[in-house]
Amino acid sequence: MKTWHPDLSRSNSPRYMAIADLIEMDLRSGHLVVGDRLPPQRELAKRLDIDFTTVARGYLEAQKRGLVQSHVGRGTFVTGGLDSERRGFSSAMASDPRRATVVDFSMNMPPEPDNPDLLARMREGLSAVAADLVPLLRYQGFGGTVMDKDAAAAWLSRRGLVPAQERIFVTPGAHPALLAILSMLAKPGETVLSENITYPGMRSIAAQLRLRLVGLPMDEEGILPEAFAEACEREKPKAIYLNPTLQNPTTLTIPTIRREAICAVARKYHVPIVEDDAYGFIPLHAPAPLAAMAPDLTWHIGGLAKCIGAGLRLAYVVAPDSRAAWPFASAMRANNVMASPLMMALATRWIEDGTADTILRFIRAESEARQAIVAAMLPAGSYRADPISFNIWLPLSNGWTRSTFGTHMRSAGIGVVASDAFTVDGTPPEAVRICLGGPISRPSLQSALEFMAHALEGPPEMAGSFF
Repeated sequence: MKTWHPDLSRSNSPRYMAIADLIEMDLRSGHLVVGDRLPPQRELAKRLDIDFTTVARGYLEAQKRGLVQSHVGRGTFVTGGLDSERRGFSSAMASDPRRATVVDFSMNMPPEPDNPDLLARMREGLSAVAADLVPLLRYQGFGGTVMDKDAAAAWLSRRGLVPAQERIFVTPGAHPALLAILSMLAKPGETVLSENITYPGMRSIAAQLRLRLVGLPMDEEGILPEAFAEACEREKPKAIYLNPTLQNPTTLTIPTIRREAICAVARKYHVPIVEDDAYGFIPLHAPAPLAAMAPDLTWHIGGLAKCIGAGLRLAYVVAPDSRAAWPFASAMRANNVMASPLMMALATRWIEDGTADTILRFIRAESEARQAIVAAMLPAGSYRADPISFNIWLPLSNGWTRSTFGTHMRSAGIGVVASDAFTVDGTPPEAVRICLGGPISRPSLQSALEFMAHALEGPPEMAGSFF
């Protein structure tokens, strides 16, 4: 390990910036060379008599510049370049700097494949689709071809669903499907129910359609069936929206018995269920979807964004019956015309040749590895997560509020989402969602979590010594 003792007086920048500046200066002067291992952050903080947070922030800044790279369990090493891939970007993004974006911990995306064999297989599928490109540039009928619906049925069968083809639609993503379904089920001013801590997109859609969204109280197993029944008596809701598996943002999964109780209430009061099964394909053994328990009541949305890739912008929708299919198709056409034929063809190809399953296995394995990093960095019981979810839900303590914590993380280039975005009714809890997927690398994740963990050890004022 290099004995590196920076003289912070050599830089007029704030101390955390000075650390990154001095790494760069010493690299140029030859005092540091590529491959040198820098001192551990706590050791350097003690040696310089400054706060650990300042050093952690300095190392993060150096990593953003491409000067260093952290490796879990090994330390921080000088890389010496500004290679965009080393800064946490995928190689595909690095090939065109106009597509590069900063690493964002606030977007809930699956980990991105980096295995060369898997990437080659994905490209082969794309090349095969492009071989007959011209027909895919034409307008097509809404809902997908017979071939696309067959692929959708095969994919949905992994969740135990076997709907007739006339009830299956390929749509341009879960969000527009939700918009169309809710516009059919409820008129402006009417009530729709949801979890009280729910997907932010649902809140946006309700506002867009001028629906009254009412949040239901929850416990560790999801919404309370008795609260659902009381709301049905009181509110006369037109639908209930649920995200029952690896729920965004809390990561909870509603167990089978609770799902059956929810379906029983919905059936008693004739309330349609809108099931957002975005994460349902991630667990190996998830409970059966609500659409399998109450198929005649449930609109099932099996999006591909979280189990294959957000850029596909595709979701498979199962209507509760064939009669509902026509108004749904009409509502979708009014807003979207059709899903991209090119994306449909690619998804169909990947499902048929097994590439989609390989991507899904990668997402599971990488999510599990990232959750292991979280478990090593944050105290057990201090956060909520599933072993294969790609986000965590972090209640705050030690005087931290969602505002102070969010500001502190942003100052270090770390994006988190405060509970305000997810709360339907009442005062939002002091909690944030932290995402683990997307283009971020494991070392970058480890560095960010170490920064968070140190901040959370004490009150905000102890973490505020940046300069």
